[in-house]
Amino acid sequence: MNQPEPATARQKSDRAFNITLTTVVLQVGCFTPVIILGGLFLGLWLDRVFGKSPLFTIVFILASMPVALVVLFAIVRAATKRLKLETKQNSVEGGK
Repeated sequence: MNQPEPATARQKSDRAFNITLTTVVLQVGCFTPVIILGGLFLGLWLDRVFGKSPLFTIVFILASMPVALVVLFAIVRAATKRLKLETKQNSVEGGK
């Protein structure tokens, strides 16, 4: 019978990199609309409470966009740190 060959360090590294990229894309794809929709609904609610028809909605939608960008950069920074740590661990294990 054919036995599958054990994964090399390079294959493990590529797999970890691909999983991290997929995680980043999914997180950004989920958090960005949630933040913008949160700004929309908060603005609509405040407009209804204070009777200032489009004011709060526009302000909160515009304000939610930079917040979404900050969250995006935080997610990418955390993923980059995780990748660097995994790469460092793989290089240490490979050197043994």
